[in-house]
This record gives sequence, C-alpha cells and structure tokens, in this order.
Amino acid sequence: MPAQSTKKRSQKGRIKSSTVAIYASVFVLLVAIIAVGYRAPEQASATTTTVANTTETADQPAVNAVVATTIAASVAEAADLAVAPNVAQLAVSTQIESEYQGSGSDTSAITKPAIVQLSSASRNITKYAVQPGDTVTSVAAKYGLSTDTIKWANNLTKDTLAAGSTLDILPRDGIAYTVKDGDTIEKIAERYKGDISLITTYNDLEINGLSTGLKIIIPNGVLPTTERPGYVAPRSYARASTYTTGYSAGFSTGKTWFIKRGTPMYAGNTYAYGNCTAYAFDRRVELGKPVGARWGNATSWDSSARRLGYLVTNSPSVGAIMQNKGGYGHVAIVEAILPNGDVQISEMNASVPGGGFNIVSGRIVPAAYAHQYAYIH
Repeated sequence: MPAQSTKKRSQKGRIKSSTVAIYASVFVLLVAIIAVGYRAPEQASATTTTVANTTETADQPAVNAVVATTIAASVAEAADLAVAPNVAQLAVSTQIESEYQGSGSDTSAITKPAIVQLSSASRNITKYAVQPGDTVTSVAAKYGLSTDTIKWANNLTKDTLAAGSTLDILPRDGIAYTVKDGDTIEKIAERYKGDISLITTYNDLEINGLSTGLKIIIPNGVLPTTERPGYVAPRSYARASTYTTGYSAGFSTGKTWFIKRGTPMYAGNTYAYGNCTAYAFDRRVELGKPVGARWGNATSWDSSARRLGYLVTNSPSVGAIMQNKGGYGHVAIVEAILPNGDVQISEMNASVPGGGFNIVSGRIVPAAYAHQYAYIH
C-alpha cells in the first residue's frame, strides 16, 4: 500500500509539472506578443510631433521585434498551441519587414508625402482697391509681381494711380488673355513667349482645351510691343510727290517736305513743346520704342542713351533716333532706308522749307552723309 501511495503521488507530481510547463509557455508567449506590439509612452508621444519619428516608430519594427516574434513562434509550436500558425506567420512577416527596412531600399513609394494640389482659388484674378499714396511700383511689391504685370493687366501707361480705383491683380507674373477664334495653345505660347506645358497645366486645359471667350493666365508671358498700353500704330510718313531742296543746322542738304503741325505730347513727355526732342519722344512712343523723359538737349541724347543701355552706332536702322551734336544738337527719327542707301527721316523744328517750330517735316538724307551722325537704336 505505501508503495502504491508513493506511485500515485509521483504521477500527480508529473501531471502538475506538465501543467506548469504549459502555463509557463503560454505566459512566455503572451509576454513575447505584448513585447512586439508595445511602444513606450515617450515613443508614442514622439510619433504625434514629428514626421521623422513617425517613420521610425510607426513604419519600422522595433529593434527586438524580430527576436520577440521568433521566440513567441517557437514557444507556441513547442506547446502545440492553436495560435502557433498565426504566431509563426507574424514572425516571418516581422523578419521580412525588418530586412526590407534595413536594406537601404528606396521606400519613397511608402513614405512619400501627399502632394499639395494648387487650388483653383489661388489662380484667380483678384481685385484691389487703390489706397491713397499707392503707385504701380508699391502695389507690385505688395503682391510680389512685376510692374509690367500690373500695367498690362490694367492698361496703365504711368506709375501713378488714382485712389479709389480698382486694379486687377494676377496670381503670378504674366498675362491675362481671353481666347479668340482660331487660337491654339501653340500659337498663344509663341506670340506671348510662354511655355506650352505650363500654360496647359496652369489653366487645367488637359481635358477640355481652349474655348473662345475663356480667360486664361499665360505664366511669365511677355506682351508684344504692339499690344502694350499706350501703343499707337505708326503713321506712314510717305514722301511727297514734290520736294524742296533745303538745309538746316541739324543735317546735311536733302529733299524736304511738310508732314503736319504739332505733336501729341504723350504722357511722360517733359521736353520743350514744339522742339525736335518733344517730337522724337512722341514718335518713339508710337513706334513702341520709348526713350527716357530726361535726356536733356538733343546734343546729350547719345550719352544718356548709353548710360541706360541703348545701342548707339553710326549705322541707321528704321525707328532709330538720328542725332547731330553741336550746340543744342538736333534729333530726328529714321522712317526708312531707301534702296540706294539714302535715309528718310521725320523731324520737328527743322530750319528747312516745309519745316519750322512745332512743324513735323520729312527729309531725305543722302547716303554719303548718313554715317556722319549717331543713331540711337
């Protein structure tokens, strides 16, 4: 009997030992799984503050995650637990993820930030009410635009603004353009020196394209001279059917004729009324080639032009200012270069038949004398 009692106690001891082993295994498994998913409070807090920490803690396994899941898988398999396959798969996944993150592979496809789309509101033309003291220059600075963009969008020729008036403000430097019949993106880009792809993208033209009457923005576009505010189409100063041979202190002998009396004195023209400089200023405005308003007497125009970067040579070109130095000097405008090299000019206040104070007259300067003078291009 004592022997049997001893045997039963031994069996009970073995049963208890195996039970303890199972419970211990389950305990270790639970600890391991908890370790995999656990994040210290300071780590969790950090993930809400910086993008860098989010990448390190949320997207990448913890350093000991592989070890923990491997142990958990081994224990689950040894204890023949029902969750063993699941834990094994977790271990494999964790191992793969760890190797991928540590391999130096390009993870930009995973961690690439969302692209911020440009809202249509940010591309709209807005209105600005001019305040006392505002100028084109100050408004342009306020919106980070060029003065040309402000002037072109509002048909302005001067820097001054009237308080209370309203300006169109483009969302960026360029041109506001209303599409006309026959327009294509290619034609618009060529005419206004724009970029085809930028025009298309900026105005969402990829699907519907252009339509007549649509107002678009041409980013960084340049308005042609003939479309700029204040432009006046040049008049054709044809030669008269009869000429009078004359001479003036300005230029050499040549055939002369009367054209008109007076000059418009366009905005910015500060030169003496009725004189050659006043006319030359106005004529260059009409040709879309404006000059400075404070170049002094005609004799100093070449020096003033050079300081501002104008090309000054002894070779004539259509639209150039023809200048003679000496005394107050004299200036005229080259209207044409004839086949034989003679230069046809228009001028004001010339002491020639058909000319005089506040009178615009024409003249043919023989080619033999043309290169004696300076030409401001």
